Amino acid sequence: MSSGAHANAAPTVLVTGAGKRLGRAIALGLAKAGWRVAVHYRASVAEATQTADECAALCPGAQCFAADLSDETQACALVHSVVDHMGHLDAVVNSAALFEHDSASSFSNALLQKHMLTNTAAAIHLARQLHAHACAREGNGVVVNLLDQKLWNLNPDFFSYTLSKASLETANTLLAKALAPQLRVVGVAPGLTLTSHMLSDDKFQDLHKLSPLGRSSSVDDVVATVLFVLLNPSITGTTILVDGGQHLMPFERDFSLM
Repeated sequence: MSSGAHANAAPTVLVTGAGKRLGRAIALGLAKAGWRVAVHYRASVAEATQTADECAALCPGAQCFAADLSDETQACALVHSVVDHMGHLDAVVNSAALFEHDSASSFSNALLQKHMLTNTAAAIHLARQLHAHACAREGNGVVVNLLDQKLWNLNPDFFSYTLSKASLETANTLLAKALAPQLRVVGVAPGLTLTSHMLSDDKFQDLHKLSPLGRSSSVDDVVATVLFVLLNPSITGTTILVDGGQHLMPFERDFSLM
C-alpha cells in the first residue's frame, strides 16, 4: 500500500521499542511502505516523539504510546490503547528488549525474571491481545518477534537474555498453533547489526565481516525481512535468520565481548 493512501485505509502496526536503534528503523521502514505506526516507548519520550513525527510524514496517523512492558497490566493494555486511538491494529513487531549482562556464575532469579518479563511475557501478552482484537473484527493479524542469531550459535554470555529469547522462540511455535488461523506468529533473528558502546567502530566492522557471506545483517536487511513477513500470508511458526550466515560459525563469546 502506498504511503499516499488515506490514513484510515492504511494497515496499522505497533512497533515496540520504536524510539531508538532497530525499533526506530523498523518503524520508519514500515511507515515508508504505507503502514500507520504506533510507536511504543518506555522512557524515551523525546526519541519516540521524533520517530512518530517522521513516520507521520511518510504515512499519516502515527502516534506514540508509553508502556513498561515488564508490567503485566501495562503490557496487556497496550493493544487496547492503540485500538482506542487509532481505530484498529493489524500487526505487532516486538523489537523492545532488555539486554543486561550476566553469566552462569553471576546468574540470579531477579535478573532472569526481569528479562523474561520484558523479552518473553510481554510479547505473549501482546499476541494474545492482538488475537482477541482480530477475532472481534473478524480479521487477521501477524506478530513478528525479533530474536537473535546466537540462539543457533550458543555462547554463555548474556545468560538470562539468551534464556529469555530462547523462550520467545519457543513461544513462536506455541502461539502460532494456539492462535491460528486468525494470527500468524513469526521470528526474525538478526546477526550483528548495530554497534554499541561496548564496541569501537573498527571492532564492529571487523566483527560484522565474520560470516560465510563476509557481512552480517544491515538495518535495511532486517527492515526488509520484517516487511516481507508482514505481507506474506503463508509464513507462521518459524524464524527467519538474517545474519549473513553468522549462526553457522562457532563463536565462544558474545560479539560485544570478543
